[in-house]
Amino acid sequence: MSKNFTVNDTAVVLVDHQVGTINWAGELTPGEREQLKMWVRVFARFAKAAGMPVVLTSSLETEAQGPLLPELQTILPAEYEARVKRVGVINAWDDPNFATAVRNTGKTNLIMSGLTTDVCLVPPALSARAEGFNVIALFDQSGACTKTAALNSRQLLADAGIKVMTTIPMITSLLGDYTNPAAGAWFQAMAEEKVFDLLGKGDVR
Repeated sequence: MSKNFTVNDTAVVLVDHQVGTINWAGELTPGEREQLKMWVRVFARFAKAAGMPVVLTSSLETEAQGPLLPELQTILPAEYEARVKRVGVINAWDDPNFATAVRNTGKTNLIMSGLTTDVCLVPPALSARAEGFNVIALFDQSGACTKTAALNSRQLLADAGIKVMTTIPMITSLLGDYTNPAAGAWFQAMAEEKVFDLLGKGDVR
């Protein structure tokens, strides 16, 4: 599936990457949660620079979940302002404003991640797939509430024909060729987040 996804025909959907919700990613250590945020920032920077549409949504920002990660407001100011602020709907796709925002991108290919894999990502990914969208789920931008839930999430997505990928191979797959004009956006995003330095040190989730 991923070979059919390109920068020009794909939208990015980020679900509930909130300052409180990240504390519910129980399968991850504190250090891994920081890496999760790093990969979200890398992909947000790349998508913005490459001109890909990005849809943001949050859940109950005034409750324990808190606001979206502040760096998203810096990297994606217009998208942050247009974010769909859900007030109780758990499966984001069940919020008509969110589903409409995704449909309005005009893209049938969706790259999705959600802060908690099992609650924020899997339900809308399955719903989008059932509606006919091609969906790829990015697991390094998501963390399940438990390790068991992480395994179950992967199986549920696989059963629905949704591929699981991670940030670096997803972006390079989108590019297809390092001469792609959007390749510069990837290298810039990786440099700004000091990812190459981290990779050199090892022990990266």
